Amino acid sequence: MSSDRYVITAQMWELMEPHCLGKGTDPGRTGSDPRLFLEAVLWIARTDCPWRDLPPHFGKWNTVFKRFRDWVKADVFKHIFNALSDKPDMEYTMIDGTIIKVHRHGQGAKGGLKARL
Repeated sequence: MSSDRYVITAQMWELMEPHCLGKGTDPGRTGSDPRLFLEAVLWIARTDCPWRDLPPHFGKWNTVFKRFRDWVKADVFKHIFNALSDKPDMEYTMIDGTIIKVHRHGQGAKGGLKARL
């Protein structure tokens, strides 16, 4: 996988990397590439596919899933979210009338029966 195909930019990775499990200073066995692992988790989130459909270049699906479960238990994703939420990226933020609809009562429209008895 070429580096230009990453979803995680270099700037985002600099903020995320200190919170990842599997650094050389961490005790115990570690995974091989935390950035590729996060790319796999984001691929699952984007596609909404089952873990078994994870493309092989991310590694064995069951290994990736077990690592995901370990990171969830260790609140790693919460720490990463907190690290990234201090500097929000507004690249894809947009709110307009096609997304948020006002209820007809908020527009001043009159409801109810049109024909009076």
